[in-house]
Amino acid sequence: MRQQLVIQFLPLEVSLFALLAGWLVVGLVRGLIAGPLIESGATAASAAPAPVQNEQVSPASPGTIISPVFTPEVQHWAPQIGAWAERAGLDPNLAATVMQIESCGDPQAVSISGAQGLFQVMPFHFGPGEAMQDPDTNALRGLNYLALGLARGGGQAGLALAGYNGGHSVIGKDSSLWAAETRRYYYWGSGIYEAAASGAAASDRLDEWLAAGGASLCNQAANRLWP
Repeated sequence: MRQQLVIQFLPLEVSLFALLAGWLVVGLVRGLIAGPLIESGATAASAAPAPVQNEQVSPASPGTIISPVFTPEVQHWAPQIGAWAERAGLDPNLAATVMQIESCGDPQAVSISGAQGLFQVMPFHFGPGEAMQDPDTNALRGLNYLALGLARGGGQAGLALAGYNGGHSVIGKDSSLWAAETRRYYYWGSGIYEAAASGAAASDRLDEWLAAGGASLCNQAANRLWP
């Protein structure tokens, strides 16, 4: 009887052992499969590129790249101003402030002294054969000079603006020794930039500049940009 029971239950013990072994194998296989999937997911997440800020740069709506305080003629150049300023290591609003006062966005502007283009750069700043009124070339020369003035002025935007107008030598001088034009330039530029950098929606100083004669410069720029 005992021997018979052993004979009868032996297949059941074998079956249970086989079943347990099967479960163990399935668990191991699942573990092997799940492991690489989780690791790959984590690796993919860490390798994914970070979102790009302001990826859509053209066309630009007012205030997305530069402050909305600037006139429409300057806003026209907003995507380029952003790229030019980044290349020069400058705040786009500082670059836009210079363009506002110098040309109001007129790429063909020429001053009595011979300054050229969007940033009114003097001819001696250009290399042989360079197109002085080409926007990219003009911005490169003008904004590099502005960046150098900002560094010499200890990061003070007002001094950089004064140096842009009167030459870098004025940066180390008392403002009472500046030419009247440079003092006016400092007044207009520092006020406009302060409003732009603070996130203001408008600039009283810019309105003053327009009323003092800047509006005619902007009208000329508008006629050139949108004939």
